[in-house]
Amino acid sequence: MDNSKWPARAVLPVAQPGLKFIFTAILITGVLFYFEWVLVAWISLAACLFTCWFFRDPDRDTPMDEKSLIAPADGKVIIVEKLEKCEYLPDPCIKVSIFMNVFNVHVNRAPFDGMVQKVQYNSGKFINASFDKASIHNERNALIVKTGNDARFAVVQIAGLIARRIVNCVKEGEMLKKGDRYGMIQFGSRLDLYLPQDFKVAVSIGDKTKAGSTVIGYMK
Repeated sequence: MDNSKWPARAVLPVAQPGLKFIFTAILITGVLFYFEWVLVAWISLAACLFTCWFFRDPDRDTPMDEKSLIAPADGKVIIVEKLEKCEYLPDPCIKVSIFMNVFNVHVNRAPFDGMVQKVQYNSGKFINASFDKASIHNERNALIVKTGNDARFAVVQIAGLIARRIVNCVKEGEMLKKGDRYGMIQFGSRLDLYLPQDFKVAVSIGDKTKAGSTVIGYMK
């Protein structure tokens, strides 16, 4: 897991953690063309373009009203359920899970204003992230956040079958603003939200989300 500070976005709309992959792909492609290994070079160019596209980091219009909580990730809602207990909050809660495939934007954003009370990292397996047991068994990194109204929620980055690199760039005690970029999971995975039991959910299973703009629901 990488927990270095989240850098400012480059002039180009790509996530900074992806620049080393992009530059490496460009270098390899240039070398292949230089030595006239044409077929392999064109394949490498295609891979280079895909890498640039994968690490895209578009701006988003974030709803700034006081109560809306927004999606931390692009993807599809695969779970909306009530839990009597969970690993991250002391009281019953609501769980919303978003599955990210390889074609989604992978930059993660803060879903709501608050202070990071705890950063909890768990090493683990790399089960397909669409399976519910991934929430328990896979490598994951959780932020437990306290809002200005003393409510608490957790947002959990979960590694998947292919995704093996969780990037988290915030520390305990830091303040987050709704829509802030705070990390990413490279090459697809899942994010789980654990929300207060009085949270009003505004999404259903199968809904598509965009990080920083889709409203998941409303805090009390």
